[in-house]
Amino acid sequence: MSGRAAPAPRFSVISLECFERPVALRLPFRFGAATVREAPQAFVRATVRATDGRTAQGMAAQMMIPKWFDKDPCRSNAANVEDLRRSLRLARAAYCANTAPRSAFGHAAFHYQALLESSARDGLDALTASYGAALADAAILDALCRLRDVSFETALRLNLVGLDAELTPDLAHFDLEGYLAGRQMPNRIHARHTVGMDDPLTEHDIGTDGIPDDGLPVALTQVIARYCNRYFKVKLCGDVEADIARLTQIAAVLDPLADYRVTLDGNEQFADVAAVTDFVDALVREPRMARLRNATLYLEQPLARSIAFDTGVHAVATAMPLIIDESDATIDAFVRARALGYAGVSSKTCKGIYKSLLNSARCARWNAAGHGAPVFMTGEDLTAQPGLAVQQDLALAAVLGLTHVERNGHHYVAAFAGQHAPAPEQQAFLAAHPDLYMRSGDQVALAIRDGEIALDSLAVVGFASGVWPDVESMQPLGERIHSVSEV
Repeated sequence: MSGRAAPAPRFSVISLECFERPVALRLPFRFGAATVREAPQAFVRATVRATDGRTAQGMAAQMMIPKWFDKDPCRSNAANVEDLRRSLRLARAAYCANTAPRSAFGHAAFHYQALLESSARDGLDALTASYGAALADAAILDALCRLRDVSFETALRLNLVGLDAELTPDLAHFDLEGYLAGRQMPNRIHARHTVGMDDPLTEHDIGTDGIPDDGLPVALTQVIARYCNRYFKVKLCGDVEADIARLTQIAAVLDPLADYRVTLDGNEQFADVAAVTDFVDALVREPRMARLRNATLYLEQPLARSIAFDTGVHAVATAMPLIIDESDATIDAFVRARALGYAGVSSKTCKGIYKSLLNSARCARWNAAGHGAPVFMTGEDLTAQPGLAVQQDLALAAVLGLTHVERNGHHYVAAFAGQHAPAPEQQAFLAAHPDLYMRSGDQVALAIRDGEIALDSLAVVGFASGVWPDVESMQPLGERIHSVSEV
């Protein structure tokens, strides 16, 4: 057991303030049917009051990426971003309307179902609905850590968040506190580099239009030379012939490495299970990809969320483990997915910290029972930016026990520059987290050394950050709608 001497602290949520900044990508990021060139980043600042009258603040941040939360082709990128703003506003209104003191997880659990329903009435899908609550919960958790003068890891180990099985009846008899007591933050984690669908693989593939003159890598070969990555994530388009041709080219780049691992991301692009089976069969048959195939760990979300749970995937999953990502829109999604043959689920702070923790506990419970194939969690990215977003996501992935996590924000956005972060803010983050960041010209950038990211400096009071961004340099959420590039 955890040895926690007292119940989780209860507090009221006094306010949730929402801000944003524009983010311009240095390289276009193509995933699925979408290409993103710019998008705002949202920031949430929470103020909480403990039952003894003490107050504390906390912050969280996430990109508002279009065409991932909602892939409806009839909605523009700008409309997608506005939907995410609406999700934040709904969460802010809900959390601030009821000031009854609760634990950190108690606040999340209390609002979970009501926010799903109010978001649906407002025309938002479940994944978009989870975005606002996810940022609110992360900012509230940061405030709790500062209220109790503890790190994120300590808050979990002592279960100061009050995590329980209220939303997950399948975990009713699982020792959640014992599980949390075993959470530990390693000092390093592998950075898994994203290879987008339009990304050049070699210097010869680099075009002349729009390539930034910032000294940062563009082609995959340049990325490997600079960061020495050994883990890679490859975006697929769902066309078997095109995907096999692309993967053959990627294998030619990766095979000279002494060791590497690959994950594949279908981004909901495969038409049906038969198409997924055809792709896996073609991958196995292609002799030029023998090593890449053996290095492939799993295939992420090949089917559209609208059909992903319509039929079992057991047959194809015996040849390659499949995981859900976009289908992980509600707290019960992983349970449904496992019954259909999916082997895992992704963790992303933009989907909710508590969802990740509870899904990780499910993995521990199911694997300990020994029934069926092992299940696992993965760490995926949504162009998380330097500062709060990347730090909080890294900390979450690390305490879940993941050894590698997709990191792409540093590649598609140039350091803090894409966020328009003031120089003093960048310097403050560098000073507070010197192992995590480094100088890149006049900017501060994420430091990846020998393919890994150092995590020691995340063990500070608060949710993985010793400093906050400068809210005075931001604007209130949605006060002025920024231009968002269309596909």
